[in-house]
Amino acid sequence: MSAVPGSTLERIRRYLVGLRMPRALEALDITLKRFEQGDTSMLEVLETLLGEEFTTRETRRIKMALQTARLSTIKTLSGYDFSFQPSLDRDRIMTLAQLDFIERRQTVHFLGPPGTGKSHLCIALGVEAVRAGKSVYFGTLAEIVASMAKAEREGNLTQRVRYLARNSLLIVDEIGYLPIGSNGGNLFFQLVNACYEKCAIILTSNRSFAEWGEVFGDSVVAAALLDRLLHHAIVVQIEGSSYRLREHADLLPESLRNRPSAANALPADTRPRRPGRPRKEVR
Repeated sequence: MSAVPGSTLERIRRYLVGLRMPRALEALDITLKRFEQGDTSMLEVLETLLGEEFTTRETRRIKMALQTARLSTIKTLSGYDFSFQPSLDRDRIMTLAQLDFIERRQTVHFLGPPGTGKSHLCIALGVEAVRAGKSVYFGTLAEIVASMAKAEREGNLTQRVRYLARNSLLIVDEIGYLPIGSNGGNLFFQLVNACYEKCAIILTSNRSFAEWGEVFGDSVVAAALLDRLLHHAIVVQIEGSSYRLREHADLLPESLRNRPSAANALPADTRPRRPGRPRKEVR
């Protein structure tokens, strides 16, 4: 196999520099050497150079997108121990990983006691979405509401809501772990209302839907939230013990070893209706 003329090789290098393809430029010499030795075809040379550049760019894109999504701690579905939570349908989770729920703009609820892997699963699905080129934003309920309260004080609430709702997938973790008050509930409603049927949402909670009036400090706000969040919803109930405490279960009181699961039923007086915009807290 004849060598590539020096003038041609120099032009190829200039093209790669001009096209900002540094990884392909790095791989050029060794790839052409294999061609000259007859180990590969010119078509395979082209495939190798483009493949090297694509892989490098895709790795960089995913890294930046994960940072933008605030997914600093990476969890994967392969790292989830399904055998520890036999109540969880693995096939159902893997179906969610195909991300059709994002295209359908559905809401996924992960309900269960602390330590059952709710956050792991929602982060893993967020990572899958980022890899698929979807825009994602992750935060705990307390973090998201705090950022909205700050924006409200600064007169930028509309812009903040628009920023959060523009993502393909919004992940809200730890609903019910920390109190947010009725004003926080009103702020969160504005976000949910902006996202409704416009983007997909994943929520995790250790509290039943019947307890959301307590979580958000207002049963009317809770009903309005659930009205939207249970429409087009997928509810995944996880029942079981804490994975984090699996090695120390014998040290826990009996009442904590068999905690009741977060039931997804709503009592009659809090079933979602179509109320208007929840009233703001009177100060």
